[in-house]
Amino acid sequence: MVIKSLENLEVVEVEMEGVKNAFRQTPISSKDGAPHFAFRVFTLEPEGHTPYHTHPFEHVNYVIEGEGVIVNEKGEQQPFNKGDFALIQPEEKHQYRNVSTDEPFVFICAVPTDYE
Repeated sequence: MVIKSLENLEVVEVEMEGVKNAFRQTPISSKDGAPHFAFRVFTLEPEGHTPYHTHPFEHVNYVIEGEGVIVNEKGEQQPFNKGDFALIQPEEKHQYRNVSTDEPFVFICAVPTDYE
């Protein structure tokens, strides 16, 4: 069994093209012995965002804190706020954006351990 507190995990800045003010923590991964799923927690600072991207697997998200949107394949912004879940299908183009100018947007992203 593995139990971790988010408060005690390293915060790593996400450095890649198309990213702004994004940070990642990884509470559960293959390093913990997880055979199938890794859980990452992303914090997007005010007006921050992930890249507009796709990948070959589905993943599930859950908003812990804040207000954001998911930009879909058509470029439409769909509200994604505290308490919401989202399923992103394989190859579905998407981007997460913090729409707040003064509060962080924090969400869990569950992915296959092969991708973590």
